Amino acid sequence: MRIAVLKEQAPGESRVAATPETVKKFIALGASVAVEEGAGTTASIPDAAFRDAGAELCPAAAAVRDADIVLGIQAPTVAALAGAKPGAWVAASFDPFMQRERVDAYAAAGYEALSMEFMPRITRAQSMDVLSSQSNLSGYKAVIAAADTYGRAFPMMMTAAGTIQAARVFVMGVGVAGLQAIATAKRLGAQVSATDVRSATKEQIQSLGAKPIFVEEVAGIEGEGSGGYATEMSDEYKAAQAKLVSEHIARQDIVITTALIPGRAAPRLISDAQIASMKPGSVIFDLAVAQGGNVEGSQPDQTVEKHGVKIVGYSNTAGHLAADASALFARNLYNFLSAFWDEEAGKPVLDDEIGDAVRLTQGGKVVNERLSG
Repeated sequence: MRIAVLKEQAPGESRVAATPETVKKFIALGASVAVEEGAGTTASIPDAAFRDAGAELCPAAAAVRDADIVLGIQAPTVAALAGAKPGAWVAASFDPFMQRERVDAYAAAGYEALSMEFMPRITRAQSMDVLSSQSNLSGYKAVIAAADTYGRAFPMMMTAAGTIQAARVFVMGVGVAGLQAIATAKRLGAQVSATDVRSATKEQIQSLGAKPIFVEEVAGIEGEGSGGYATEMSDEYKAAQAKLVSEHIARQDIVITTALIPGRAAPRLISDAQIASMKPGSVIFDLAVAQGGNVEGSQPDQTVEKHGVKIVGYSNTAGHLAADASALFARNLYNFLSAFWDEEAGKPVLDDEIGDAVRLTQGGKVVNERLSG
């Protein structure tokens, strides 16, 4: 069983899909590991560290030659897999809805694409969940980047020269990234508030010491649908929530937006008019900027200033913490493959709901139900 790890080729991608820690663990399972030279450099992992862990260091073509499994952060092109075994597995992020042509190309080439973004949200798959591990770091980095852009201090400071008021931070969307953003802003001493379309998140917001911003006396969001998503909001509730959020945004110093919908453009949360209502010097960090943005006018990897407000967003937020992001992603991959490792076969065998959830292509066809039609 040969596992290959290639250097990421996507522009701006600084992470790597394996670390010396996971290389050792794969070797302990009985696999051999080949790592492309320089694959870990941008994640602060020198080739020597991989070599010391037992990996073979070689050029890309040699690394992938006869590989049974290829690991990636972002799925490599089919051309980059030339020389891998027929039917080789590729475990990586595929962005299947937005990059369907790549999925079709994998099917045509006979490779088995395993999309880590499709990992089911079930208890035993939590340690394999790359979306959660990377979103956690992204929520942290969003607050740190916003604090760096903001021209004032976050915590209240009482000095002989007078008192500096604590910054007001508003987090929109309370998933993994949003919860980490709340926690980070609180640790930095800000006054933190947050909102979400799911009413059950109120308790999560309060548990972190932040103030929940929800419409309280209008019907329309009583419960949640399957998978933890909100039931459809009433028109009355939508109008009342929009008014409340607009009024709240106008009083904030920092706004962090985190809303994403799989397979669709990011929902618009903040309009130009709402930006104009904010105080000059305020900062908005748009975590969804790479998927079209939650904020009107946001641009990936640019600081856009509108109405005296700075709007920031990275196309790859987790990549700005490459060492930690790589370590977590690599552990997700190891936890995934090792959970299905068959000692007699000397390889992993995917034969249950997790395999069905992540498998995109098999036997020359696209087989995932979520991509049907």
